[in-house]
Amino acid sequence: MALVPSPPRDKYPPLPDDKFPWKEPPPVAITPCDPWPPPYYLEDGLRKVTPYHYTYNTYCKQRWRGREILDIFASEFRDRPAEYYEQAIIDGRVVVNGKPVPSTKTIINNGDVISHTLHRHEPPCTAQPIGIVHEDNDMIVINKPAGMPVHPAGRYNFNSIIEIMRADRGYGWNPLPCNRLDRLTSGIMFIGKHKQAAEDLSAQIRGRTVKKEYITRVVGEFPEGEILCEKPILQISPKLGLNRVRANGKEAKTVFKRLAYYPPKDDGNGTQEQEGEKGPDGQPWKKLRGYSIVRCFPVTGRTHQLRVHLQFLGHPISNDPIYANQRVFGPSLGRGQSEDEDDEDIMSRLSRMGKEEVADAVAYHDEMVDAYNKRKAERMTGEKCKVCDTDLYSDPGVHELGIYLHARRYRCEEGKWDYQTGLPDWALPPPGYEGPTEGTEESDPLAVDLKKLGLEDEESQEKVETS
Repeated sequence: MALVPSPPRDKYPPLPDDKFPWKEPPPVAITPCDPWPPPYYLEDGLRKVTPYHYTYNTYCKQRWRGREILDIFASEFRDRPAEYYEQAIIDGRVVVNGKPVPSTKTIINNGDVISHTLHRHEPPCTAQPIGIVHEDNDMIVINKPAGMPVHPAGRYNFNSIIEIMRADRGYGWNPLPCNRLDRLTSGIMFIGKHKQAAEDLSAQIRGRTVKKEYITRVVGEFPEGEILCEKPILQISPKLGLNRVRANGKEAKTVFKRLAYYPPKDDGNGTQEQEGEKGPDGQPWKKLRGYSIVRCFPVTGRTHQLRVHLQFLGHPISNDPIYANQRVFGPSLGRGQSEDEDDEDIMSRLSRMGKEEVADAVAYHDEMVDAYNKRKAERMTGEKCKVCDTDLYSDPGVHELGIYLHARRYRCEEGKWDYQTGLPDWALPPPGYEGPTEGTEESDPLAVDLKKLGLEDEESQEKVETS
């Protein structure tokens, strides 16, 4: 693939209105080979991106100061071997302040801008379209598919909500997400069409005047009735994406209500295993059998709040490869976590999982995504990219792109608006069972008396989603 410069900006579609004034970036930050329109194609239920040349640019970080450039790349960007970066420096594909460096031992200093042009291979995401729940002059309410990140990050660029919507509506269109869902989570998201609309909606979410309902599928028979979990949550490792219930964590409160329980089927051999229900490590569940569909009503908005609280209650999300992983948390799956548990041991096992096992939930943490995804996929026998000589890998299955967690409903406390989706397929009754096919019922916990639960005087919510 040849390096083809992007066309001049006046070749792109015009800006939709004057709400998005164009500002020239500094020359060093321009990607000279940024393709437009994005080279998408659909195949086997996946949205794929034809590999393209792309230039990464970053300022020197504090920990890089005084270090050799090859040492920085080899230790910080481990998706490729040190030999690749050595050759990239020699070939001039790695430059500093816009100029080739004379040696792999060149020292990086404060203020330097490092650029790396490479042949970019993006992971596929689902080909499921981004559903439009509502649209007006200020806001678009979408039904985000699972397996699609919101922003370009890590190995994802064009395969993100922002870039897919931009490709659909025109290069100059500037989508402004007001809430955030993890890549693995599906459901309601708000996209502002202009800055004021995005700020207004974000302020409502922070001020807790927006009520949210999630739907999830968890291991075992979740108890009936309204279950309140108010255990504080501590971020143990940002790099590994690990959060746990800890007394010194941030206050976190969630109301849960079971929608349905589907017991396991007898396989005829005296044991019962839920059809198709296996743990992320490929092992069938032995002790927690069957599964429940549960409605979740987060009062606070801590990172991974729903996933951590469900794990603490002994009913982790069925296909959550972090919090429902037996090889990390043992047979108890982290139920009733104790302060005496060794977090270092948990992190060690989780880190090994990212390098050795199939665990898609770690794939949105940049440190682990490449090592994990490449071990997860089957390497195509002897097949390499003809442009950059990188190994090629088979694609994940569509079912591997998300977890059973869906943001089903967002509504304004004042009653001005109410947006919701139907139940996802994985929440519908399995063959041979009867159960709810809608997410609503006579008793609506969205109207739960928070004052009675002692939750009425909460501090302002963090601008981060609970998934």
